[in-house]
Amino acid sequence: MAPKSQFVRAERLATVQERGCLAVQLEGRVVALFAHQDQIYAIDNRCPHMGFPLHQGTVKDGILTCHWHHARFDLDSGGTFDQWADDARAFPVEIRDGEVWVDVSPQRDARQHQRQRLQVGLERDLPLVLGKAVLVLADQDVEPFRAGLQFGTRYRRGGWGQGLTILTCMQNLLPYLRPADRSRALYQGLAAVSDETFGAAPRFQVRPLPDENTDLATLQRWFRQFIEVRDNEGAERCIVSAVRAGANQHQMASMLFAAITDHRYVDVGHPLDFTNKAFEALDAVGWEHAEQVLTSLVRAYANGRRMEESNAWRHPLDLIALLEEAFGRLPEALAQGQQAGADSGWPDRETLATVLLGDDPQASVEALLEALSAGCPPVELAGRVSYAAALRIARFHTSNEFNDWDTALHTFTFANAVEQGLRRAPTPELLRGVFDAAISVYLDRFLNIPAARLPDDGEQKLEPQKVLEALPQLLDRQQQVNQAGVQVAAYLYGGGPSADLLATLGHLLLREDRDFHTIQAVEAAFRQYQLLTTGASDQAGDSRCAVHVLVAAARYLAAHAPTVRSQGQTFEIARRLHQGERIYEGD
Repeated sequence: MAPKSQFVRAERLATVQERGCLAVQLEGRVVALFAHQDQIYAIDNRCPHMGFPLHQGTVKDGILTCHWHHARFDLDSGGTFDQWADDARAFPVEIRDGEVWVDVSPQRDARQHQRQRLQVGLERDLPLVLGKAVLVLADQDVEPFRAGLQFGTRYRRGGWGQGLTILTCMQNLLPYLRPADRSRALYQGLAAVSDETFGAAPRFQVRPLPDENTDLATLQRWFRQFIEVRDNEGAERCIVSAVRAGANQHQMASMLFAAITDHRYVDVGHPLDFTNKAFEALDAVGWEHAEQVLTSLVRAYANGRRMEESNAWRHPLDLIALLEEAFGRLPEALAQGQQAGADSGWPDRETLATVLLGDDPQASVEALLEALSAGCPPVELAGRVSYAAALRIARFHTSNEFNDWDTALHTFTFANAVEQGLRRAPTPELLRGVFDAAISVYLDRFLNIPAARLPDDGEQKLEPQKVLEALPQLLDRQQQVNQAGVQVAAYLYGGGPSADLLATLGHLLLREDRDFHTIQAVEAAFRQYQLLTTGASDQAGDSRCAVHVLVAAARYLAAHAPTVRSQGQTFEIARRLHQGERIYEGD
């Protein structure tokens, strides 16, 4: 139903004609009146780009140009010719007895308008537009996330990449963040998707096989064969056919994780981590998006570098041969573990981490096999390897080259993804990824030579609230790595509420310019901390391990701060405009 007109008197017609343009207050808003070519026009005086007063602009040939950033608008409709600016609100005008009357009734649905603007922002890589849209839509369940996921999986020929991973990480972080930071997180995720897809070729969806009766086991076998020979198109068709045939999440996860672990630590773990994130994204938006999302993973599978091709995994020790021998022993170890039961004394995190952080890859493999034989569930074993990988970051010494942070990060996020994957699809094939992660932990041993010391319980007595106040200032300075770790440990050992610390670390992450690896590190650490402290793990009471995980997150974050923080500045502009503040007047 069309909105009811609400005309109010604005100004004498002669006054508007004499002055050419003027601004008037009407029902709590400022409206610019223009006399142009024997017509009177009314338009919201606030430029939709950054709020500059449009009555200070120039009209020529029916086009109004804002004098701040030169955005151009059709004076009659308010429509913009510059998509970064948005349409201005135009108001119907009537002349009554020599006076100008303006209809100030609502003319558009603000949420629907911002849905359209969200698409424009994604299409044209316009962060400010994305920020404005998110501030209106962020409370609408997963709508902004779904829009970014659909866009990213459709408009990047290379498929799933860093942008969609960042977006999913941000969606996962929302429960830990303060309400004011949740819109900022979605803004950063959507901006990452838009930046990565801008100018890229779209990805065209393949169709399923004509015969939808092909059994799932056959499709799974074909899929692995196609990945083996790097045929992404054939592999994509297997995925679509399997989903159309009714395969569920567990079955599809088993299919994909098996293929990505047929080879060792593909592309330093990114494709497997992307797979985990893709399934987490589907958890949020629904299985009906499975075809488009899961097929976006295939190019990374088929084109990724396999560590069988890497010198470090072949020489001076042939780690590939070591793993293949271990995989041959997996069925026996799992069978023994089933007979052993749940109380057979398999190693805790710290005990196994001591072996995994050592200098003997054979000892690491044997320790994993022994734990499985003793009844350790694969997902719990994966959790122990994730903890060892986190310790590499917690003990990373700043004498290393800066880029070496990424080496430790890749192992940690890969180990975390394997663990989360096993919670979804506990298959023997994916269990191979636990061993891959353990070998990568071994290869990262040089990053802990020397090893940074872990903060101890009671090492530094600090009031928890003072830690929360000190951390932002600490991360305003470069390379406060060890200090950040000490502060976080002191806070947790001092009994500070973990929710407040997680929210603070999340805020400090979001105030920096977007960095893929830092976002990965913090999101994975939050997940590991949750598992260690909420009973999802057999060692929920192991508070020391949980502290070490957040120490790792804080150290990684501190190593990558501060940045220019330009993305935060853009979002702050969007927020101030959303609240009706005047940007152009300055401080």
